Amino acid sequence: MAKVAFLGLGVMGFPMAGHLLTKGGHEVTVYNRTPAKSQAWADKFGGRTAATPRAAAAGQDFVMACVGNDDDLRAVVLGEDGAFAGMKPGAIFVDHTTASAEVARQLDAEANARGLHFIDAPVSGGQAGAENGVLTVMCGGTDADFKRAEPVIAAYARMCKLLGPAGSGQLTKMVNQICIAGLVEGLSEGIHFAKKAGLDVTAVIETISKGAAQSWQMENRYKTMDEGKFDFGFAVEWMRKDLAICLAEARRNGASLPVTALVDNFYAEVEKMGGKRWDTSGLLARLQR
Repeated sequence: MAKVAFLGLGVMGFPMAGHLLTKGGHEVTVYNRTPAKSQAWADKFGGRTAATPRAAAAGQDFVMACVGNDDDLRAVVLGEDGAFAGMKPGAIFVDHTTASAEVARQLDAEANARGLHFIDAPVSGGQAGAENGVLTVMCGGTDADFKRAEPVIAAYARMCKLLGPAGSGQLTKMVNQICIAGLVEGLSEGIHFAKKAGLDVTAVIETISKGAAQSWQMENRYKTMDEGKFDFGFAVEWMRKDLAICLAEARRNGASLPVTALVDNFYAEVEKMGGKRWDTSGLLARLQR
């Protein structure tokens, strides 16, 4: 059993922190910028709450975070009330936020200067993966830190892998989102075409999903897409945030991402249609206007 703090109790963090206590058997203290959410978590799982990230992190072996973006991450980590100010020497900060590789490297350097350790560990699997404890976790950091943290992360992970030094987890998550963007657009166009051609979408997907076209998106999203249901899942606005990170990193490293840039523009159109909070599969709605 470890002493763990969890910062950020959104749709991902709330169940992840719960798994740390119920499945992992760890002693868990939570912080959320909306105190009522921390209390709701404590009422459900029985853990402790703290008023600041610093207070939550004090005396813990591990501090996990899952917040919105680079700025949100810096807000809970740095400053007088930030987690780094409260962590004991040798403790490990594990960041599950989907953020930039740049902020991961910055926080890793700051942690090292303070005698702390840092792992960037963005996740894939969405809300359902978090609730079911079967997330894929992509890590950047040292081998020694990863070996210490992985048994704790295992409380909510199906796959957890070290991909390289600090920043590598975030770079891998970018690859993940780049691949998803193209897959969802391809699936949307395929379903749109099938409908226009007068085909039975279910029969088509049941057939082609047994071949080379198969994907997680196809298996898990085609039915709701065919029914025109998008009010759930990983929100378009979150995907656009992630794709902006991918495109910014590509400008830095010289990668060419023409399809990713195009799909990001398509998502901008979906937002204008009122689909900001729709699932990413809402790309189909754009084609069916």
